[in-house]
Amino acid sequence: MDIHHLVKMANDISSFFASNPDHEAAIHSTSQHLKSFWDPRMRKQLIEYARRDDSGLTPIAREAVLRLEQTHRPG
Repeated sequence: MDIHHLVKMANDISSFFASNPDHEAAIHSTSQHLKSFWDPRMRKQLIEYARRDDSGLTPIAREAVLRLEQTHRPG
């Protein structure tokens, strides 16, 4: 899948959860959404993007992806 499309979708998801006044909860919800609903290959691509260049990610999306990276299991 095109990385720019994945970044846009991750940013859209994080924007939805950004309405939560608890910043930590917004990050957690975004990360959980990506973990629960995204194909592992999509998550892997996004994690690799964040490692190389996360400039396109919103701050909440970036933090959520970093959390995914911590729990990502190769395969």
